[in-house]
Parts: sequence; structure tokens; C-alpha cells
Amino acid sequence: MRYHELGAVFADIWCAIPKVVFSRTLDSVQGNARLASASVAEEVAAALDATARDVSIGGAGLAAAAIELGLVDEMRMFRNPIVVGGGTPFLPPVTEEVRLDLIETRTFGSRVIYERYARARGDSD
Repeated sequence: MRYHELGAVFADIWCAIPKVVFSRTLDSVQGNARLASASVAEEVAAALDATARDVSIGGAGLAAAAIELGLVDEMRMFRNPIVVGGGTPFLPPVTEEVRLDLIETRTFGSRVIYERYARARGDSD
């Protein structure tokens, strides 16, 4: 399968997935998306109730809010070996330490590194 064909397959899958958009500036969204009308905790709970599949959160700020609320069980990160010298931190500051266990890693030919972590569950969690 050619690269552009793979891109089209990915686009079809991505477009079919329901999305909730958190925005301070948008009045509307398109496609299989809707604007969030409740808190992060309420929207995540509703998304989890609506499916038996994984629910993903994208965006560093939104992910940090979900981490703070204890809503994140796994983190899946793709790191590109490029130093940009600024921008949004990969993982914004949180008020409490979040311990993680590395459960999977993969390095692609492009040098991109995929890391999958599970939230560490100990006696105090």
C-alpha cells in the first residue's frame, strides 16, 4: 500500500471516531465532533460510559488537567528527535507526582520513539 493510500485509510478511521473539542474560542466544530459543554471530568466520564473502547485525550494542557483529576490510566507518547527550543512543555507541571511504569517502547526507522506507560498503582494509590 502506498503512503498516500495509508494516509487515506487513517483519515477514514480518524474521521469516524467521535470527538469532543475543548475550546475557549470556537463557537462550532465540524465532522464527527462536538464542543464540550461540561467539565473535563464530566466529559471523560460520559465518553467512557458511551464506549467499551479506549478514550484518548490530546493536547498537553487538557492532558495535564485529566492527569490532575486522576483520569489517566495510560500515557502513549511519540517523541521526535528534534530540539525546537520552545513551545508547550511535553508534560506540563502537575501538583502531585504521578508514578508511571513503562510497559512498551518502540523505535521507528524515522527515529521516532513510541513509549507507553501505565499509571503505577501501589499501596497508597
